[in-house]
Amino acid sequence: MAKSFSRPQRVGHELQKEIAIILQREIKDPRLGMVTVSDVELSRDLSYAKIFVTFLNDKDPDVVNQGLKILNDATGYIRSLVGKAMQLRIIPELKFVYDESLVEGMRMSNLVSEVINNDERRHKD
Repeated sequence: MAKSFSRPQRVGHELQKEIAIILQREIKDPRLGMVTVSDVELSRDLSYAKIFVTFLNDKDPDVVNQGLKILNDATGYIRSLVGKAMQLRIIPELKFVYDESLVEGMRMSNLVSEVINNDERRHKD
């Protein structure tokens, strides 16, 4: 019987939890604000991790770029904390990427709501 989750997926979920805790408790940069880890993609050999994040004030591209720069500059520190928290032979190299799926989903939801409202107005007339 095949496994339902591969090792990179299982380690990725655990890495997502650990990085979320680290960002919440350990990173004290006031410019960063509220950061949410939405997903983690790991390479098959667990040596590279792409961490998808969203920000509370993600409407302004400058805030997003500054937040990504802060996170990518702190990857060494975050990686060392991940190494202490997780028992892995190889601690993956971290790269933080902005997750646009949440913003895109909200945009599409607004478009659908707008079309439904326009359709209802046409049927009333």
